[in-house]
Amino acid sequence: MNKYSAILVTGGCGFIGCNFIRYLFEQTGYRGKVVNVDALTYAGNPLSLADLTERFPERYTFIRADIRDRDAMAGVIDCHDIDSICHFAAESHVDRSIVKPDDFVTTNIMGTFTLLELARQHAGSIRRFHHVSTDEVFGSLGDSGYFTEDTPYRPNSPYSASKAGSDHLVRAYHTTYGLPVTISNCSNNYGPYQFPEKLIPLMILNALENKPLPVYGEGRNVRDWLYVEDHCRAVWDIFRNGIDGRTYAIGGDCEQRNIDLVQRLCVMLDDLVGSPAGKSSYADNIVFVKDRPGHDHRYAIDAARIRAELGWKPRESLGSGLRKTIRWYLENRAWTDHVRSGEYQNWIAEHYG
Repeated sequence: MNKYSAILVTGGCGFIGCNFIRYLFEQTGYRGKVVNVDALTYAGNPLSLADLTERFPERYTFIRADIRDRDAMAGVIDCHDIDSICHFAAESHVDRSIVKPDDFVTTNIMGTFTLLELARQHAGSIRRFHHVSTDEVFGSLGDSGYFTEDTPYRPNSPYSASKAGSDHLVRAYHTTYGLPVTISNCSNNYGPYQFPEKLIPLMILNALENKPLPVYGEGRNVRDWLYVEDHCRAVWDIFRNGIDGRTYAIGGDCEQRNIDLVQRLCVMLDDLVGSPAGKSSYADNIVFVKDRPGHDHRYAIDAARIRAELGWKPRESLGSGLRKTIRWYLENRAWTDHVRSGEYQNWIAEHYG
């Protein structure tokens, strides 16, 4: 029996959100309704879930709306009898937040505030509010140590500061109003349907076109990589069985320097596709570019709490996850071409105005 019968997923046309919705319908046995709300900013692509509209017409609904629009979101909750919210919607690219932080503050903080207020007003019916956040709120680690749920917040970019603010609001609504919230802070995700501006898909697609592979600084920054399906499974575990008011750190146990990650991708591409014309390896295309301001040195997560309390652990190693990711991008060039060309925005304008 499903604990929740009508889940509102915000940001469901984004990378992690669309993978989560697919995971719900295809792997969990969930039999309730999912209402996907997305504003369809540049990284939101409803085509990533177009087949679900046909396969599950009675159970999957997409609505174009902005989480900052209180009236629109109230209408969604009332019209669809929403009993739970899984909140992915966010502006999430650090580089964009450095250039134009405005949308990050209004979407990530004020958008979350709007949802919390609506959940508070529907306190009798909303039984779970899960907020998806990032390990970047904790700042930067040295060469040793790990982030845990008790690590003090020290955000270093407008993006991470806006996510830190939204985390604090969610926690405060539990403490002050008793809202049944959970929070998760995850490490860097990768996998299918990721927008090509992110490191791994950018490297894969640039390599396939024999373009330069730009790496910030000297590539010594370290990230803990989490395959997106492992993350979706963790979120679903928390959503169903997490303790109200609790935060869970989700990591992939896959630390890697950026330069080592890119070189590893190149070796895999050499094996799967063959080296590019006139070169011995895709690694010959690696170039180092000026580092971005405030680039955190290292992220790494100790996921002991979610392992102990919910029995979750990642199933994919970095090697297996990267190979699955490369194969997906090789087999879905129509999707990537559509996104990179901007044609998906024309499709959105035609269908959603």
